[in-house]
Amino acid sequence: MPVVLAAASRGLKAFRDAFSARAVLVGCLGSVLLVLGSLTPAYLPRVSPLTRAMASYGLAGVEWTWIGTVITMAGLALMLEFWLRVRPARRESRGQPQLRHWAMLAIVAAPMLVAPPIFSHDAYSYAAQGWLLNNNLNPYLVGPGILPGQFADQVAWVWRDTPAPYGPLALRMNHWLIVLVGFDPYWSTVIMRLPALIGVGMIGWCVPRIAGRFGINPAAASWFVLANPIVIIDFVGGAHNDALMMGLAMMGIWITTKWRTWWWGAVAVGMGAAIKQPAVFVAVALPFITHPWTSWRLRPLAAAAARALASLAISVAVFALLSVVTGLGFGWVNAVDVPGKVTSASPFNLLGEAVEYLLNQVGIDQGGKMAVTVMRSLGLLVCAIGIVWLALRHLGRRPLNFTGWGLLLSAFTLPALHSWYLLWGGVLFPMTRPNTRRLRIAIIISAVLLAYEAMVFAVRNGTWLVALLLIWAVWESVKAHELTQRWDAKAPQESLAAS
Repeated sequence: MPVVLAAASRGLKAFRDAFSARAVLVGCLGSVLLVLGSLTPAYLPRVSPLTRAMASYGLAGVEWTWIGTVITMAGLALMLEFWLRVRPARRESRGQPQLRHWAMLAIVAAPMLVAPPIFSHDAYSYAAQGWLLNNNLNPYLVGPGILPGQFADQVAWVWRDTPAPYGPLALRMNHWLIVLVGFDPYWSTVIMRLPALIGVGMIGWCVPRIAGRFGINPAAASWFVLANPIVIIDFVGGAHNDALMMGLAMMGIWITTKWRTWWWGAVAVGMGAAIKQPAVFVAVALPFITHPWTSWRLRPLAAAAARALASLAISVAVFALLSVVTGLGFGWVNAVDVPGKVTSASPFNLLGEAVEYLLNQVGIDQGGKMAVTVMRSLGLLVCAIGIVWLALRHLGRRPLNFTGWGLLLSAFTLPALHSWYLLWGGVLFPMTRPNTRRLRIAIIISAVLLAYEAMVFAVRNGTWLVALLLIWAVWESVKAHELTQRWDAKAPQESLAAS
């Protein structure tokens, strides 16, 4: 009992300290503004119970679209400012005590817990897919639009007739969750935040502990991940299932580092892949955490390859078992191209569309997609070559570098890129001990992708000028901070075997 009371006392102190920091209040205000913006026609689905309720109060006019956009952009700018202000190196240089990042995350994210999805409408699709399962329809075979009604009405039109690309465990959880709230269309969407919160909790637990095991400053690692506006906005606010996917993947890494048993870590990664498939990439690296590969001689090379393949096989087997147990099978294979059906910030996709535009101007391939297809294929080739290069350079001695950079490379080279895709590798970014230049680039890219997501909505709402003002504010905010951070907590350890 005294241990529990002591822990509770420490937790309350962490909350008090965080709440007394002005920077945390700035982040909380930003979160409140994002929630208020999400309650306007600027971000709500055109047809939903909440949209009708807002309209009944006279909050559905064009002026409220502008107001919602302005409020949302201000919230984004404040969230970024919060992240930069609570950087451990900045507080240390000012003689301020360090704050517990889980407490800051809880305070800043709290306003979002019962709000509609922020920015992305994917959670509406999750709820609609659960509704399909409740009506004995397979989301791998049909889209939400096959069942007209309140669930389908909330789904973005581009996804209404597309099958689900997610893992079978995610779909089955979607079904359980809408049953839990009695099939209420609004709360069925809000409760999709629960798995995301569990995933964020796993990430928050694992990041400082994994960092400490590899000689990395746990406070710095927690700051980059848990105070990151993309984590708060996309994982908590947007309720993306990528959060639970990466939570389980990080749990697999932590199990491997804690108990030096990569096979149990591979089981956790397989469960993550059953939420969303990219998690399986992590399985390859797990054995190298405890058994580094240091020689090109045949025997150690064969042993390293055998362990990597065994770890991958365990994860795939868990994924396959869950596919059978859930009764959904492997229908996601038919939907692997679904995320790429919309324009996103993917560099190769944008380059393909630019080339396509030029070709169309001179009368070549008018109305076709040849350039986009070629550029997307080039992106996949670059991804494959890059992963091989990362494996040769990092996998043997620096498996977390390989995993983090490999997932980031995949996010940037696949046909679709959204801000939350960056978090696949972003949660492992501190483990690479980035120098000041890489940290600055990471912060700028995070800000740019957030601004891009905001710009997409602003253009859709005819309020692009407001988004331009946001981009200017973000740029000024980044310039005003010295983006440095010390990562090492002690002598570096490249693998647990070296400790």
